[in-house]
Amino acid sequence: MSDMIEVTIDSVRVSLMSPQRVIVLRQLDTDRYLPIWVGPYEAEAITVALQEIEMIRPLTHDLLKNVFGTFNAKLVRVEIIALREDIFYGNIVAEADGQTLNIDSRPSDAIALAVRAHVPIMVDPSVMETAGIVPENDIHDESLTPPTPAPAGKNDERLSIFEDFLEQLDIDKPDDKNDPEKDEPDENAPKPKT
Repeated sequence: MSDMIEVTIDSVRVSLMSPQRVIVLRQLDTDRYLPIWVGPYEAEAITVALQEIEMIRPLTHDLLKNVFGTFNAKLVRVEIIALREDIFYGNIVAEADGQTLNIDSRPSDAIALAVRAHVPIMVDPSVMETAGIVPENDIHDESLTPPTPAPAGKNDERLSIFEDFLEQLDIDKPDDKNDPEKDEPDENAPKPKT
């Protein structure tokens, strides 16, 4: 356990390309992140707990926490212990009757439970080495630099389709607003009822 890396939930992100969600875990002592793809229901269970929203009836992870409490088992931590063939493996560590229990779990379920029980989330160093992401130091500098415009004439052909489209639209041109004939009421227009 001593070499495990403690992380916290940085964010829960939505994928615009699929119904999947991404839980982004951040290493406590550095800017290293671990993204884990989860289903929408698991992401919702984590988000509800993070926002401390009270549900009328216990959700599955609330129920599981209550079961641990009923049997006098103390949740100690949750772990992400392996990554094999793009699948993360989790572990719930609990103590009961002086024994340490290791319970196999999906990481998303373990994280949802950890948020409810306020226990640490730990990641095996091999998982962090394999799937961890460190943002580049100059990412902020690049975002402040305006993009270099394309040389004149290079994109003119691609943009001409938009010019053709705009010319076909029946939109009052700014000069038409100053035309006095446009301000006169249309004699054929229906009269308002009084």
